[in-house]
Amino acid sequence: MSEKVVYLDNNATSQVAPEVVEAMMPFFGPLYGNPSSMHAFGGNVAKFLQKAREDVAAFLNASPEEIIFTGCATESDNAAIRGSAEFFGREMKIITTKVEHPAVLQPCRRLKREGFDVVELGVNGVGQIDLEELRKELSQNKKALVSAMWANNETGTVFPIAQIAEICREFGAVFHTDAVQAAGKIAIDVKKIPLDMLSISGHKFHAPKGIGILYVRRGTRLKPFMLGGHQESGRRAGTENVPYIVGFAKACELASESLAQGEAPRLAAMRDRLQAGLLAKCPDAIVNGDIENRLSNTLNISFKYIEGEAIAYHLSDLGICVSTGSACASGSLEPSHVIRAMGVPFTAVHGSVRFSLSRYNTDEDIDIALEKIPPVIKRLRDLSPFGPDSDPTTFS
Repeated sequence: MSEKVVYLDNNATSQVAPEVVEAMMPFFGPLYGNPSSMHAFGGNVAKFLQKAREDVAAFLNASPEEIIFTGCATESDNAAIRGSAEFFGREMKIITTKVEHPAVLQPCRRLKREGFDVVELGVNGVGQIDLEELRKELSQNKKALVSAMWANNETGTVFPIAQIAEICREFGAVFHTDAVQAAGKIAIDVKKIPLDMLSISGHKFHAPKGIGILYVRRGTRLKPFMLGGHQESGRRAGTENVPYIVGFAKACELASESLAQGEAPRLAAMRDRLQAGLLAKCPDAIVNGDIENRLSNTLNISFKYIEGEAIAYHLSDLGICVSTGSACASGSLEPSHVIRAMGVPFTAVHGSVRFSLSRYNTDEDIDIALEKIPPVIKRLRDLSPFGPDSDPTTFS
């Protein structure tokens, strides 16, 4: 492996910011008390927990009592979906999309097996849903939960969340969004967008793995997902993970500063340079997703006639870290459900690679990637039995 690691897989996980580590350290040492304890030692820790809750709420322009700390966004997604289903029962319709993260799709599909009416909206060639189709599904005078992601983890495509939220409000539907990839990259204001629930995971924007939140707008009906204690105002049992909660709050503060300082345009410029260079040096490559409406840090390219997994393995040997899609599905040899839902041609559906940047990436990283990736693509194509004249059904 190359000595320098070029890390371009930040949508899978990101480096924990040094400032976050520093903020967490006292809670692994002298401030180890349980915030639920009645004594002053634990009560002192509870003050830091409350301050963190206030800071996270400020990040979303929410109220502190609307923040529930969880173990990760997967838990938050499950809590939102199953908690709504248990409260409203089988008379509730569930509407989601075919390009959601498995943390949303799998609980929805389990509820369908349990007898719930579940609809998965399709997407067009750039990964956008049809808002009129959403209206049609909501027009059946039935209580509904809509769960649609803010930004796609594989392609970076950004859904029109404000419009979706307004449509849900028009029909009286509960609206949940998985905002995992949006947090820290797009300003989120829950007072401006009338959504009801929102999931975030800290490790996507420089907090540690193992901490997330579920935002629940005041008045939203939800049964607790985890039982066994009074924590989080009775909405999520379990002793609070104070070091990670404090770290999460610090990451929110840093993300707000980065957004204010124009970090997104810097990332977009590096992403666009990477995109232009790869398309110029690698024939038969296509960009996946909505180029006009995508995250500043995300680029998904399909290299025709070769396998994305092979590309990722070869680049790993060169010290370049990329992904073929969601890290949560990396054990599967099936092509990405997101890429398939977009109708990407058979010749390209297996060859998708995701490049995702963070504040710690530099122009040098892009230079190295543009130097080392094209020869890998050429070498794999030279070895491939497929090509422009191959039978396209062999790629299905």
